[in-house]
Amino acid sequence: MRLTVTTPLETVVQVEDAVHVRAEQPCGAFGVLSGHADFLTVLAISVLTWRDSRGRERYVAVRGGMLSVRGGEAVLVATPEAVPGEDLQRLESEVLARFRRQLEEEREAHTESQRLHIAAIRQIMRLLRPEMRHATPPG
Repeated sequence: MRLTVTTPLETVVQVEDAVHVRAEQPCGAFGVLSGHADFLTVLAISVLTWRDSRGRERYVAVRGGMLSVRGGEAVLVATPEAVPGEDLQRLESEVLARFRRQLEEEREAHTESQRLHIAAIRQIMRLLRPEMRHATPPG
């Protein structure tokens, strides 16, 4: 099988001899062998593993993304960020931890942005509605 892992900036993995691919969805892990039905799924922050025709296992940490199987012979992964590596333990402990921290920071920033947006809308409404001008803003 052909395995391709891409980010918005580069192709991180491109191999022609993948025999088995293992990936993770938010609800669990799954495997893909040659001849797999066409398939599209969302990936969790995880380490994608594949075995090549020589039996060697290879790894790439992915920061979520999408995986598709096409024609039973092509596995395509699009992810915001990917880090290939030979050391599975390091990928799982360091890289995935960094991906998870980044995701949490993005969620916190989004929540703060939404809070500021709502506060601005409330202020605008108070200015536009005379009866609300003297109301005490909610805590």
